[in-house]
Amino acid sequence: MNTAAFSSRRRTGMAPAELDPLLLWPSLFLLLFGLVMVYSASIAMAEGSKFTGHQPEYFLIRHAIFLAIGLVCGAVAFQIPLRFWQQFAPYLFVAGVLLLVVVLIPHVGRSVNGAQRWLPLGPINLQPSEAMKLFAVLYAADYTTRKLDAMGSFRRGFLPMAAVILLVGFLLLREPDFGAFVVIAAIAFGILFLGGINGRLFGLLALVAVVGFVLLIWLSPYRRERILGFMDPWQDALGKGYQLSHALIAFGRGEWLGVGLGASVEKLFYLPEAHTDFLLAVIAEELGLFGVLAVVTLFGLLVQRAFAVGRQALLIDRVYGGLVAQGIGIWLGFQAFINMGVNMGLLPTKGLTLPLMSFGGSGITVNCVALAILMRVDYENRRLMRGQPT
Repeated sequence: MNTAAFSSRRRTGMAPAELDPLLLWPSLFLLLFGLVMVYSASIAMAEGSKFTGHQPEYFLIRHAIFLAIGLVCGAVAFQIPLRFWQQFAPYLFVAGVLLLVVVLIPHVGRSVNGAQRWLPLGPINLQPSEAMKLFAVLYAADYTTRKLDAMGSFRRGFLPMAAVILLVGFLLLREPDFGAFVVIAAIAFGILFLGGINGRLFGLLALVAVVGFVLLIWLSPYRRERILGFMDPWQDALGKGYQLSHALIAFGRGEWLGVGLGASVEKLFYLPEAHTDFLLAVIAEELGLFGVLAVVTLFGLLVQRAFAVGRQALLIDRVYGGLVAQGIGIWLGFQAFINMGVNMGLLPTKGLTLPLMSFGGSGITVNCVALAILMRVDYENRRLMRGQPT
């Protein structure tokens, strides 16, 4: 390393590292910890299912393949300068909308348990709603950056974004995927808020959103049943309260230190979706309160660093990068909060996975790409602060 570059680093106070270790290591730990816990949570179901060929490692192998694909895609995404993501954000968003339309076409989209959310692509299934979360971050950040001067206007600032999110919401509710709609709406309007939307307008939006979601729940019989089951799962523990009651049993059995890795009883065909929606309940049973606190702490650190990277980008006048970083923080934090709340019985049962950890090819791949883009924002921040090209 030449002396001038070393002196420049010392003058700017920057460490030689190009990547923030507080972003990198929590992300890698959550991904690898998720791999271990997916195996632990799924081994009994895989061994007892004809669909998996009675192979105990079925879900482990698939999850490991998805994780490897995600890391490769993330490595490629990290090499792409942020200006290209901004340039192609509208096209990616349109592509995401088209995928949401295609998945609804009869005999094209794959239906599982009454929900048509997947596009079969040979040995794997693509879930467009997962990709749409990332596209919503990129597009909302680009839209807000372009409309900064109009953020106080209902017609010019808020209405166009509301229209496209309602379109996305309509398509998602047709699948149905209410959870993905809630997350995407939170991402889009969270970025608008950070971009400086009028405070009164945002308050009105929040009120309308709450009323709208209440109506969507109340007018849908199966969603209404979930709410009633959430309020008292023990009233019908073998029916509408089945998932929540067994998740709570798992938390109760775990106590402080858990029953031991691999020793969960609830994953033995009692707790449905143990390796996807209710992975945290298995963690609670096997590793106890301290295992759950470790997961919560790592997510908290990841979200805090995402907002810190975004704030740093805004301070050096990189609005798009700042909003993308904070949008990814909103996405991962909000989805993790909902999943954890559902597992703990604090929120109604909803089919949302735990980001970075739960089984699912599309989710893991998109999460890895999102983390790579977040690290790219941090990388470009560091280079600009050292006076180097991005």
